[in-house]
Amino acid sequence: MDVPLVIRHRLRELGLEQKDLAAAAQVTESYISQLLARKKAPPAPGRTDIYDKMGKLLRLPGGELSKLADLQRQEELKKKVAEPPRPLFKDCRELILHKCEPNKQKQIRGIFEKEPFGALERLVTQKLLDVAKRVAKEELESENWLRLVARLCDRSYEEMRVVILEFLDTDVFSVSVENCVSFLDPLIESWDIDVETFCIELVLNRRLALGHLKRFEFVEVEPERPFDIEPGLEEFLKDQHLSGDATDEEIEFLKRLRFKEKRPAPLYYYRELQNLRDPLHFSGPEAPKELH
Repeated sequence: MDVPLVIRHRLRELGLEQKDLAAAAQVTESYISQLLARKKAPPAPGRTDIYDKMGKLLRLPGGELSKLADLQRQEELKKKVAEPPRPLFKDCRELILHKCEPNKQKQIRGIFEKEPFGALERLVTQKLLDVAKRVAKEELESENWLRLVARLCDRSYEEMRVVILEFLDTDVFSVSVENCVSFLDPLIESWDIDVETFCIELVLNRRLALGHLKRFEFVEVEPERPFDIEPGLEEFLKDQHLSGDATDEEIEFLKRLRFKEKRPAPLYYYRELQNLRDPLHFSGPEAPKELH
């Protein structure tokens, strides 16, 4: 038993029509019709409020439609796993490139065209989607926000809810032209990327998002390598007169002190420990407490 079958069965039992369900879920009747005809896949339960709204009208136990949708989507996913990823529609790429900073467009276009749907194109597209979906998810319950987006896209409130529900359910491999035109276009003002560090900056439409500037950095960091203990620290730890009351936390701090040329003596670590414990060496409301 799947979502469309359950919904159709309950509609018949309760004497309801598709338009009643569309009104309850605040979506278009066309969307409900396509959902029940299996022309539209059930949206992901965790990204939409549609199942709760429909479940109340259909008098179903809480969460039942969501569970069915989750199972149905898992079955569909199994069928698609073996399929190779498809490149973006040409119009999607053009819209994404159009939003790129003008002084970078030529360079980025060259990379995109040289490696269609390569690593850089997927990275940029995925990050744009991530940010846009986060905003959409946060604002889905805001009627004023939805009506504002609807006006910007010249759509009805119900049509905009359908667009966003479907947008929340898309991914980098299935983003459509409609997703781009209806949501990415009005939300994303511009984006820029440093092709050396892969640092990405996104500027969002101030009318649609509170935090209008987003920055993502992808920096290669060398893994921390084990290092030999300093001879002076080793002597300090062996001398109970100097280190007898040192805590594990304090010793860990002393171990992390690095020196390029000079080799500190045991007395240095003793004095460093006293400096660490002295509250006069720290200021402000967040001054650390003594460690011992």
